[in-house]
Amino acid sequence: MNIQTNKPEKVCPVEVALNIIDGKWKLRILYFLQDRTLRYNEIQEKIPGITQKVLTSQLRQLEKDGILTRRAYAEIPPRVEYSLTPIGKKLITVYKALNVWALEYLDQELVRN
Repeated sequence: MNIQTNKPEKVCPVEVALNIIDGKWKLRILYFLQDRTLRYNEIQEKIPGITQKVLTSQLRQLEKDGILTRRAYAEIPPRVEYSLTPIGKKLITVYKALNVWALEYLDQELVRN
């Protein structure tokens, strides 16, 4: 007998976090925004190889997820700046911890080989 309930499935918090930072460029974007607000062109210059379409998409996703804010100024030429939100700044702490872990892991791998 298959009983259906209206209980929502449990969501793994780590999976939520990984979905937010998933993508080839998002961590790089966060890295450059960790210390200061940047304009669109500044971000693009710091990440060689990213296309305008992909950068725009990744920035929109991070904005939608509440990780960064986009501020457009009514100027000619238009000026748009991106900065981390308070929850985005907390993500940098996780980013740095992951970096430390990765370095330790790589050292371990070098010892085993």
